[in-house]
Amino acid sequence: MAQAKISAKASEGAQQPPQQQPPQQQQQQPSSGGQLRGRFYRSTSMADRSSRLLENLDQLELRVEAFRDAACAMEQEKEILLEMIHNIQNSQDMRHISEGEREELNLTANRLMGRTLTVEVSVETIRNAQQQESLLHATKMIDEIVNKLLDDLEDAKIRLMSLYGACTSDVPAGPIDQKFQSVVIGCAIEDQKKIKRRLETLLRNLENSEKSITLLEHQKSSVRQSCNSKQD
Repeated sequence: MAQAKISAKASEGAQQPPQQQPPQQQQQQPSSGGQLRGRFYRSTSMADRSSRLLENLDQLELRVEAFRDAACAMEQEKEILLEMIHNIQNSQDMRHISEGEREELNLTANRLMGRTLTVEVSVETIRNAQQQESLLHATKMIDEIVNKLLDDLEDAKIRLMSLYGACTSDVPAGPIDQKFQSVVIGCAIEDQKKIKRRLETLLRNLENSEKSITLLEHQKSSVRQSCNSKQD
């Protein structure tokens, strides 16, 4: 009899359906918890990526500025080379050699100038409307003086020096063109540097021209004195 009862209990236990979990536990088990955790991890990953991309852009910005500086340096080097070649062609020494040697040197100088001009370097400056207008105004003021160089060399030099004094932070030796200074201040920083370089180049050329004129006048005076001595 005992064995029969045990078997009956066992069979009854086997026939019992599986225990169902409470509704609250059923809501916690689905993958919603995994989705929440996934969203958290994705959010952290986005922040990391954003920080890494920002760091890359910061490094690229440094390289871009270095690239622009190098291009500006090349642009200045081109201007200097052309000026040096031009000065050699118009130097006083070129007038004191034979015609054949002068022709040969001019051919070499022209070849070097041509090769220099084949290099195109252009660094565009970002300007707003006001800066663009200021640049045009400053350029016009310089051009007006340059166009009158042949009329009065000394006056042109004084006016150019007053323009240059308006562009430098050092205490100028002569007067400052206040109007030009206010115009240059309205230009972009890169344009201010270019305006200053142009004025420096013009003043150097004027100085070289004056030296050439002085030497030429000295030579003429020496020739006249020599002729007078021979006549005496």
